[in-house]
Amino acid sequence: QVQLVESGGGLVQAGGSLRLSCAASGRTDSAYGLGWFRQTPGKEREFVAGINWSGFSTNYTDSLKGRVTISRDVAKNTVYLQMNSLKPEDTAVYYCAAHYSLYTNHVAVSANEYVYWGQGTQVTVSS
Repeated sequence: QVQLVESGGGLVQAGGSLRLSCAASGRTDSAYGLGWFRQTPGKEREFVAGINWSGFSTNYTDSLKGRVTISRDVAKNTVYLQMNSLKPEDTAVYYCAAHYSLYTNHVAVSANEYVYWGQGTQVTVSS
């Protein structure tokens, strides 16, 4: 079992920045990928960014590409999501998730491919 705990969310003004963290524990190794999703009540969970634990591959949603950067620290078992130039429409609960990965270049973008999920962290962007 893999446990994921998000942190770093909060209230920020439009144009500001936040860095979200996802700490992983349990039977962690390089054979999985980590991704960030976000969700607003009444809407489907949306893929934001993902990274294979090997670090060889990353993926970003087109609508956020250029404003977000995903990275990982293997020694700390932690993945980060740096978000810049935040907009009110970025307000959502952000979730960290993990999926099994057989390939070092595999970064899943579909929520149904992810097996483990964190509890979420609220990001609120004011204008």
